[in-house]
Formats: sequence, C-alpha cells, structure tokens
Amino acid sequence: PALSHPEVVDVYVFDGPRVPTDAPVDLLVEVAHGATETADFEALAARLEGPLLAGLVDFFEVNTDKGAFELACAVAAHHAHTLDAAGRGRRVQVIRARIPRTFVDCNRNLAADAAAFKAGGVPPGLMPWVTSAADLALLTARHAAYVAVVTEAIAALPAHAQLVLMHTYAPRSLGVSVDHDIVAQLHAAYAPGTLETWPLRAEIDVIGRDAEGALQISAPVLAALQAHCAEAGFTVADSATYHLHHSTMGWHYTRLLPERCICIEVRRDLLSPAGVFQPFAAWTPDAARVATLAAPIAHALFAHPVDPMHAPRPDAPPAVTP
Repeated sequence: PALSHPEVVDVYVFDGPRVPTDAPVDLLVEVAHGATETADFEALAARLEGPLLAGLVDFFEVNTDKGAFELACAVAAHHAHTLDAAGRGRRVQVIRARIPRTFVDCNRNLAADAAAFKAGGVPPGLMPWVTSAADLALLTARHAAYVAVVTEAIAALPAHAQLVLMHTYAPRSLGVSVDHDIVAQLHAAYAPGTLETWPLRAEIDVIGRDAEGALQISAPVLAALQAHCAEAGFTVADSATYHLHHSTMGWHYTRLLPERCICIEVRRDLLSPAGVFQPFAAWTPDAARVATLAAPIAHALFAHPVDPMHAPRPDAPPAVTP
C-alpha cells in the first residue's frame, strides 16, 4: 500500500502509462468492509478486553465482504490502464478498511441512533456484544481514523473524479437478527434444506435509491453499468436488495458527491472458487472470476464519465464525527 495505518486502513495507488507524477486521482474506490482476512478478526479480537461470543469468527467469515478488495483492485487496474485520446492512463486510488465489521462497521455513521438502524433493517455501527468502555473507545477511535482518511481523499478529488463504494454480499438474504444469538442463527439458516428457502440476491446490485425510491446516483452511469455487465453475462439490479440508508456512510458520501458516487454490491459466489460460496470458511477469491467481472465495471465507468459541473447537494451533511 502507498499509505497504511496499521489495523485501520491501507491506501493503494494505481497509475496507468504516462501519468504525470502530480496527476490528480481520477477514480477513488472505497472498500469499507475490506477486513476480509481471518487475521484481521484475530488481531482485533485479541485487543479487546470484553468477552466475545463463542464462535464469533463464524459470523466474521459469513459477514465480511470477501472479494471486494480484490475486485476493487482489478477495477482500478483496468481503469488506470485504459488510455485517453492522448495515450495517457489514469490515476486510481483504492482505500481498504482493515477494521472488521464484526466489531464496528466502517459503513455506518456512529452518530445515528439505534432506532435509525432498526427502522432501516441494517445492522448497527457498533455491535451489541461490545460492551466494555475501553473496547468501545478503541473501536470508535479506529472508526474515526478510517473515516478521516476517506473524507480527506474525497475532499482532494478533482471535479471530474468518481467514487465507487465496493461491497460484496452473501448469495441469499437471511432472516436473522444481529444479536447475541447470531452464531446459532447463522448455522441454522445455512443448514441444508433451510438455506434454499431464503431469497436469492441479484448477481450485482447498485444501491442508489433512498427509502422513498428516489435515485441518488447518476442514471447514465447506472445504465452504462447495466449494459456493459449484460454484455459480459451479468445482471445488474437497481436497489433490489435494500435502499441507500440514511445512517450509512454510503449515503453521506453520495450526498457529498452528487452524480459522482455509486455503490456496488456483488454476490460472493461470482468471485469464489468454482462459484461456490463457503459461509464459515476462509477462502481466496478466484482471480479469473474477479478479472471477468472487473472489466465491464471499469469499462462502464470509463464510457460514462460524470458531469464535472455538479455541485454538492445543498442538504449535504457536514463531516461525520462519531
């Protein structure tokens, strides 16, 4: 990584050919749930003083966005090396959180109250099994440090640059509650015969509509993504899984960069070896599958650059302070 805050964030820079040393970033890809390695979970768990749930690592393996970082890097490499009319490439930055969402979620506004999360059907920022004051302070500080890096990177973007929020999700929507019984609930939900009863999610879902159904992202970029992915054999849905929730950092960034920010969810079985999602195991994304999906995403972003005249929305919130 070009920049790293140990156990908090890694920042990578991808330069295409003939990119000037002082060139601005053309594309920023944020991976809020980038702590995808079991070692990420183990390192932070060892720092916490409070008791943790038995088997909590199983929740980590199911819930972390495996493949999101690898896909982000593949999209970055494609985009950086797509030449412009002058034969120059681009500069792309990838920001990867190294804080497991098993403890605190870097895609949550910690200032939002618990009722907001519950009403929106999204897990909270701080997990209910974290109760020690020292642990809460540690996690809140790391969350703030990560958000500060992303916020600074966004503020430095030129008017033409785009922001992609890269996520992956499990293949099926499970009816479970994120509480102290989460591990048992997950094992029951993934039991053969039960797993197949849960709704299958879209292959790719762009989360761009608010609770009222209004599109908060660029319609042309969404259409381009749907068209390019369809040519590659993938279906892109439009906020089919859930909406862009007001208590997420994704909502916050979308308001800061109107028409320039897009949140993408990719089903993990599309990136996993042999196309099989392994819920309770550590696995490495299949490089060929990642590359196949990265190409149409990068091409869509290149084919439909944003309008640099868009200004921040008048109701864009201030920087979040947990």
